[in-house]
Amino acid sequence: MPSHTNRLIDQTSPYLLQHAHNPVDWWPWCAEALQLARAQDKPILLSVGYSACHWCHVMAHESFEDDSTAQVMNELFINIKVDREERPDLDKIYQTAHQLINQRSGGWPLTMILTPAGHTPFFAGTYFPVAPRYGMPAFKEMLHSVAQYYREHHAELQEQHQAFVEAFAQMNPATGANTLSAVPLEMARRELEQQFDREHGGFGKAPKFPHPTNLERLLRHWSATRQQDQSALHMVRRTLSAMAHGGIFDQLGGGFYRYSVDDLWMIPHFEKMLYDNGPLLALYADAAVATQDASFTRIVQQTAEWTLREMQSPQGGYYSSLDADSEGHEGKFYVWDTAQLQALLTAEEYAVFSRIYGLNQHANFEGSWHLQLVLGTDEVANVLQIAETEVQTLLHRAREKCFAARSTRIRPGRDEKILTAWNALMIKGMAAAGRRLQNPRYIESAQRAVDFIREHLYLDGRLLASYKDDKAQLMAYLDDYAFMLDALLECLQAHWRAQDLEFAIALADSLLDFFSDTDNGGFYFTARDHEKLLYRPKPMMDEAIPAGNAIAAASLLRLGYLLGNTRYLEAATHTLHAAWQGLMQFPHAHGALLHALEDYLYPTQIIILRGEVSAMHEWQAVLQQRYAPRRLCLAIPADAVGLNAALQSKDADAQGVIAYFCQGTQCLAPIRNLGNFTTQISASLG
Repeated sequence: MPSHTNRLIDQTSPYLLQHAHNPVDWWPWCAEALQLARAQDKPILLSVGYSACHWCHVMAHESFEDDSTAQVMNELFINIKVDREERPDLDKIYQTAHQLINQRSGGWPLTMILTPAGHTPFFAGTYFPVAPRYGMPAFKEMLHSVAQYYREHHAELQEQHQAFVEAFAQMNPATGANTLSAVPLEMARRELEQQFDREHGGFGKAPKFPHPTNLERLLRHWSATRQQDQSALHMVRRTLSAMAHGGIFDQLGGGFYRYSVDDLWMIPHFEKMLYDNGPLLALYADAAVATQDASFTRIVQQTAEWTLREMQSPQGGYYSSLDADSEGHEGKFYVWDTAQLQALLTAEEYAVFSRIYGLNQHANFEGSWHLQLVLGTDEVANVLQIAETEVQTLLHRAREKCFAARSTRIRPGRDEKILTAWNALMIKGMAAAGRRLQNPRYIESAQRAVDFIREHLYLDGRLLASYKDDKAQLMAYLDDYAFMLDALLECLQAHWRAQDLEFAIALADSLLDFFSDTDNGGFYFTARDHEKLLYRPKPMMDEAIPAGNAIAAASLLRLGYLLGNTRYLEAATHTLHAAWQGLMQFPHAHGALLHALEDYLYPTQIIILRGEVSAMHEWQAVLQQRYAPRRLCLAIPADAVGLNAALQSKDADAQGVIAYFCQGTQCLAPIRNLGNFTTQISASLG
């Protein structure tokens, strides 16, 4: 039996439950804890992290599980634990505060000390060691110093509170632009090329993140130049290929790890996040069509299969993440010793496997090997002087044996929270993969997740943010609504379901009713009836995931043109006006907003197919042959019922197909001939 149990034992978050038996007297973020801090005049120690976070585990083991450290924390502070995945509202506020205090970005674990009255931070940090090292003080030493500062500097703390209020107020500017132009699109293109790593792909130096929004921006730019900007395409291909060959991709099991710790994409931080893999799945699916590169198709298939196998719950929703650690060591589940492999494989299989995955080179991870693609099957065939078909057969057998052997190891922990926003990112990825590869299994997976969210996380016309252990909770945020709206539009392209359009309309209306800044444009991160916090962010800049305002604007533009709804179009336009200052100052940091700006300047081409289901398949196949990011196509069966007036007006052919082309507010005459349809597709940019 554990010697300690605290209030976190009643939570459903795996991260909070990891700390339920700490000797620290943890509270979840709640009114009772905040009131207690005021009543006892104790500062709040706010600790923010997530279940797959390696350094969160380290700090927990060193400090939060230590009785003497817990005694200091309990004596001097009211201690509150927050799962940043469940409460991104709190995380956004206090990560911003960390940057204001320390003039550098934060991270996780996030350690903040707040005043009990206004919840204003007056000390900010991330990981603190148990003893002085890395140029940082010991955690207990820091706690005593900060508590003493609180007792002795009340006047200064009040001044700091006012400074924070003023600083936060300036982050949501009241003025925007009168006109919108393509200038930021060209600026971002130049900035991305300047930051591009020409040798290894990607942007900047280690640690190196995938940045799918930046890659999508370049791919869209290449498409917008009618495929003339080959340099933009090269940056995309070079990066996607390097990632596909590197250790940031799980070469045996599929799926991407969080980031690479080196410039080469070789050694990752081993956690796998749903929010990384959803956008990367969609990006590789688009790139496979744009480039006709079979290796990108392979990545799509392996990532989608990993999602189906390991990340989709029996009920349909997608789980949040896989831990970096197993058995107390990062990456232990994934790495190999050559002796293990030689015992597992035949000599012929090992000869192929070792050369393809670099096992004949120096160990690359703490004396072991983490797999990366070093040679192709054609190169190994040449080295071994055997047929490439034989190499492929031997490789297939070796991979199956290794995957089966790895599956018997102790697995990394899986965070089985089902988060609405992250599910939406994966729903879009799976639907896009299914549509691009014409694989109905992937589309059905996406639809199962949509149905799960509608059944379990949609109550009385409002979304909830998190589901775990048969309990849905927490008012949803901007990202939940915006990402789900975007995902539903992708699902509708993959396979028409009337209920998906109804759901999309309901979410769009809720976005406008509960999140919009009607005075200055854009959308707040929290709803108007959300708990009042220190600051109400209106995020425009991409972070690890795209900005909610960007996805809201782009989705409302598409839905607005699809349905002829000017309210949606106006809300999207006002968002772009509100974001203009940031777009001009840091265009490449607003990649998703640049997509929305492009869709505003050059409205999406809407194609509606109406007809007999099997007859429409051939017409849809024509569309899948080309990458056209500024195109939305719905294939609506002739017998569909309950259509919106804008769609109902488009007649159907019960035997054949009728295609309707519209761009902005203009439409062409209906097309009834497949040849004419193909000609029109070829002539349009989309």
